[in-house]
Amino acid sequence: MTALIKIKLFFSNKLSIFLILVIFFVYLILFIRFPFYIPAAVQPVKISYGPEIVLKSDKNIWVGNDTADSQPNNKTSIRHIVFGIGASSDMWHRRKSYIELWWRPDVMRGFVWLDKPLAGGKDHQNDSLLTHPPIKISSNTSHFNYAHSGGHRSAIRISRILSEMVNLGLPDVRWYVMGDDDTFFVTENLVRALAKLDPDQFYYVGSSSESHDQNIRLFSYNMAYGGGGFAISHALAKAVAKMQDGCIQRYPKLYGSDDRIHACMAELGVPLTKHAGFHQCDVVGSLFGLLTSHPVTPLVSLHHLDVVSPIFPGLNRVQALGRLALPTRLDSAALAQQSICYDTARNWTVSVSWGYAVQVFRALKPAREMEIPVRSFKNWYKNYDPKGYSFNTRPLSEDRCEAPAVYYLTKAVLDEKLRRTASEYLPHPIGNLRCDTWKKQDDPAVMVQRVEVHKTPDPNFWSKSPRRNCCRIIESPDKRGTLGIDVGPCTEDEFAGF
Repeated sequence: MTALIKIKLFFSNKLSIFLILVIFFVYLILFIRFPFYIPAAVQPVKISYGPEIVLKSDKNIWVGNDTADSQPNNKTSIRHIVFGIGASSDMWHRRKSYIELWWRPDVMRGFVWLDKPLAGGKDHQNDSLLTHPPIKISSNTSHFNYAHSGGHRSAIRISRILSEMVNLGLPDVRWYVMGDDDTFFVTENLVRALAKLDPDQFYYVGSSSESHDQNIRLFSYNMAYGGGGFAISHALAKAVAKMQDGCIQRYPKLYGSDDRIHACMAELGVPLTKHAGFHQCDVVGSLFGLLTSHPVTPLVSLHHLDVVSPIFPGLNRVQALGRLALPTRLDSAALAQQSICYDTARNWTVSVSWGYAVQVFRALKPAREMEIPVRSFKNWYKNYDPKGYSFNTRPLSEDRCEAPAVYYLTKAVLDEKLRRTASEYLPHPIGNLRCDTWKKQDDPAVMVQRVEVHKTPDPNFWSKSPRRNCCRIIESPDKRGTLGIDVGPCTEDEFAGF
């Protein structure tokens, strides 16, 4: 009898060990297959922002996983694009800092086209050392007639940059992208926008102005504005190069370069393929409203950088754009994308513009209102008349209790093991104004001194149907005044409501 019991115990122990091993291997397989999965209900691992964190700020270091080299060979990458930047030699040394923020000489192709050689020709000497595109001098256009009394004939030269680049005969070009010397490109998002289109077909891609009057008086809603940048497929560019000079001769009374390009497109019968991520920035003042309620589309470009205010307070224009480049390297697809969530216990509405700013409102505001840009800027004719804009806007409240507490990006880091980003947002240097009618324990200007946002980068975000990410408050303000937020894809049945 004792021997029989021993045999049963032996086999029982063997079976237990076998089951434990089976369970272990199942978990191991799941972990290998889904290593980055973090349930929505689980608070993500905290990332410390102590002084030991060193943020890479070299403009040619790209640490994200969505760069050109990660694209399959048959898919459009940054190497298939040639940039043509229209510039003036008189302004080049002041403007080139904008280009150096986004230009990567190791993977990009393109040229800066000047009206005349630079004094000394220093920027021509060694292309391998350049931090901007190589410089070319535009051909003579004095034989073309220019008859607009309020413009400048340099518009003809700049419009012909497209033909001059086609005539260079560069290999393996799928797209020509035009811009100005004060255009800031988010090149990963540019690639995402163009990769969806066939460059062997005729495509003219860009966007119209933020100024309604500009679109209906001088120009057209059917025209891509050159400062915001536009892209022309290789097939269309070859067709334009064959007829552009004759086309230009037929329109001497046009004002600029981009309307001359548009005139040729009209003759070819090619419409504008609109992409709301190209920004002409025909506004005056702060871009805050545009960047905190950006359309649900990738941010591709910003223009008029000498006209608009620095996008981050306390910095000059180049420094501010340099700060925007930090989150761009980590998760360019999510840059300036809005997420909306609520703290119903405190009656707070939280709006996250990832990589730029977080706003906390002292009221529960519907998403339908929050997705409309606030008029932090004047229209091109320097007034706040809402009819002067080409898109919906909402007024900027002067009541400190209706105004949000605002927190701007200061740091962004990537946890390599978790493949999650953490970004830090701090108040404006002068601080957020308190609301005297609110209890201190419910006033975000008092309670929140720092916002920390966690997010998992998704380089394929824009290959899906467009939808805002959802955000969740995962940490109420603690003794340090930190508000913790998680941003990510909306789960089933999740929406921004209260």
